[in-house]
Amino acid sequence: MTSVDKPTADQPSPAGPGRHARTKDGGPGGPGGPEGTTDQAVTDKAVTEAALFEAFGGVRGMVETVLPGLLFVTIYTINKNLHSSAIAALAVSLVLVLVRLIRRDTVKHAFSGVFGVAFGVVFAMMTGNAKDFYLPGMLYTLGLALAYIVTTIAGVPLIGLILGPVFKENLSWRTRNPGRKKAYAKASWAWGLILLAKCAILFPLYWWADTAQLGWVLVALKIPPFLLAVYLTWVFLAKAPPPIDVFAEMEAEEKAQEEAQEEAEAARKRADGGAEADAGAEARGRTEA
Repeated sequence: MTSVDKPTADQPSPAGPGRHARTKDGGPGGPGGPEGTTDQAVTDKAVTEAALFEAFGGVRGMVETVLPGLLFVTIYTINKNLHSSAIAALAVSLVLVLVRLIRRDTVKHAFSGVFGVAFGVVFAMMTGNAKDFYLPGMLYTLGLALAYIVTTIAGVPLIGLILGPVFKENLSWRTRNPGRKKAYAKASWAWGLILLAKCAILFPLYWWADTAQLGWVLVALKIPPFLLAVYLTWVFLAKAPPPIDVFAEMEAEEKAQEEAQEEAEAARKRADGGAEADAGAEARGRTEA
C-alpha cells in the first residue's frame, strides 16, 4: 500500500479502487455511452451531498447552533437580565446534548454548541457586559476565517483536512488528485471570505450597537452564510474528480497479500508432495534392484 499522501506511478486515475475513471469514450472506465458517465456523475453528487450533510450536522445541527443564541437574545430583549438569559441559553444547550445522548446520536455538534455557549456565559458574567456573551463566538469565527485562508495559501486547504476522512480519502487529494485539491482550495477560499464578511458586519456592531441589536443580527447571520459556504463547497466538489478511497486500497492490498501467501503455501505443499513422491519412487527402485 502506498502512502495516502504519496503519488504512485501505477495510479493512472484519481478514481481509485471501487471508483471508475471517466474516459473520453463516455462510460466509466471505457466505452459505454453517455449513460454510464451520467450515472457516475449522479452518484458522485449524491455521495458529496451525503458527506457534507454528515460533516456539517444537517438541519438538526443548524438548529442546535442557532437555538441557544436565539433564546438568549429573546429573553434579554424582554427583561434585560443577563443572568436569566445566560442560564436559559446554557440550559437549552445541555438539553440538546442530553437528547442526543438518550437517542445515542453523535454529539460532536451539540457538544461544540455547549462549549461555545459556556464560554460566552462565563465571559459575560465576568465582565458584566451582556454583549460579551457573543464575543468568544465572534473571535472563533474570525480565527476560523483566517485558518481557512492561511491553510489554503500554504497548500493544505482546511476544508480538505475536514472532509478528507469523511470521503475516505484522507490526505490522498494533496498529491494524487490535483483536481480535487483545487476544488478544496476554492471551497476554503469561499469559507474564509464568507466568514470574514460576517466578521466585518458583527465587530462594528459589537462596539456601536446595543446587546439586543447585536444579538438579533448575529442570529440572522447564523444560517445564511453557512448555507452559502456549504452550497459553494458542494458546487466545487461536485465538479471535481471523485475521491480516492484509501481504505478500499488498503483492503485490496491486504486481500492480495493473503492470496499471495495462500498461493505460496499451496506451491510449497505441492513441492513437498512431489519431493516425497520422488523419494518413494527412488526407494522402490532400490528395493527392486
